[in-house]
Amino acid sequence: MDTSPSPARVLVIGLDPYRVPGPWDPEPAADAIDRGIARFAEHGVGVETCLFGLDGSDDIPAVVAAALAARSWECVVVGGGVRRSEGELFEQVVNLVRRHAPDAAIAFNTEPDTTFEAAARWIDVP
Repeated sequence: MDTSPSPARVLVIGLDPYRVPGPWDPEPAADAIDRGIARFAEHGVGVETCLFGLDGSDDIPAVVAAALAARSWECVVVGGGVRRSEGELFEQVVNLVRRHAPDAAIAFNTEPDTTFEAAARWIDVP
């Protein structure tokens, strides 16, 4: 029986809660992200994450473009933190997805722990 993980089919793009400035506790968000990602393994769907900070430590377009170019994706889920961030970040990420993964479906979760459900609307789930 093959127990190796399935090849990644879904890329999740979002904020690294530990690198978002502000006086807040990142632990609940990180736990919710972990729960959402764990659901992929439960269903045998390969997933990778592309989490970046808003603390100035990342060249966000370069980080996102590299993740998108790493392989062919069936679906790219854009997290709520990206959508609700100030400025042009959401537009920038969506346009990077269009440019670097034009055949991928684009999905949006409602909460970090609904990431699998967002992707499952657009891919075949075993």
